[in-house]
Amino acid sequence: MTHPLGRHQARGPEPPTEADQQTGGDVRNDTGNLRDGTGDPMIDALSASNPQQRLQAAMAIGTRAEPCDLDVLIARCRIEPDFFVRDMLTWALTRLPADDTVPRLIAELDSPLPQAISQSLHTLSKIGDVRAWPAMDPARIGTALIAHADTEVARSAWRAAVALVPGDNRAELASALMSQLGRGEVEMQKSLSRAIVALGEDLVSVVDERLHAEDDTVRAHAMATRDMFDDPDAGFAHALDAAKRVVALGSETTV
Repeated sequence: MTHPLGRHQARGPEPPTEADQQTGGDVRNDTGNLRDGTGDPMIDALSASNPQQRLQAAMAIGTRAEPCDLDVLIARCRIEPDFFVRDMLTWALTRLPADDTVPRLIAELDSPLPQAISQSLHTLSKIGDVRAWPAMDPARIGTALIAHADTEVARSAWRAAVALVPGDNRAELASALMSQLGRGEVEMQKSLSRAIVALGEDLVSVVDERLHAEDDTVRAHAMATRDMFDDPDAGFAHALDAAKRVVALGSETTV
């Protein structure tokens, strides 16, 4: 699949001090296995045992914004255990030319590693290049990402899809997202509802179609999502509890 690309640059924080950059240790290759140090203290620092050192290294690499760092940044995204370091890796990737970065991130969507997929989706959403959309368009690839078995991959896919979807594809995306109603615990359901609401008020009818779903969990989730369209600032957990009570009362009446 061919994906035409654009460019995106961002300004970031000041580089770390020279003392912050002093580390040792090895870095890992694309499979996560250790390899010899590179001789570049900032690259070597990405595999330091101290997460603060890794954070400072990712910041420094993003500040210098050299395309030759692309491979090592993407490789580290696959295995980095610390949330804040991963977020800094994403920032560093947004500093590089999208012509180089976006196709590499799209390739990561075929990875067997859930973290590689979720981190790539997150980074694509931050870069904001809409020409990455075909790689996650449900009309082209089905619901492989939106319905992914891994929770973080699915949630990242919802957010990325909403961030990148062209206007003409919003209704199709809303229908695909609706297939995930009722999935997971409260926090996951809230993430899905926020994604659906973010697509725009003109798509509320897509939610209305599921207000009478046979599955009680789906119906309650649809009701809570509908309430978010009316009052985006309302607490989702409260709206979901209220919807569940309505559904339960309706089921009792039916019986």
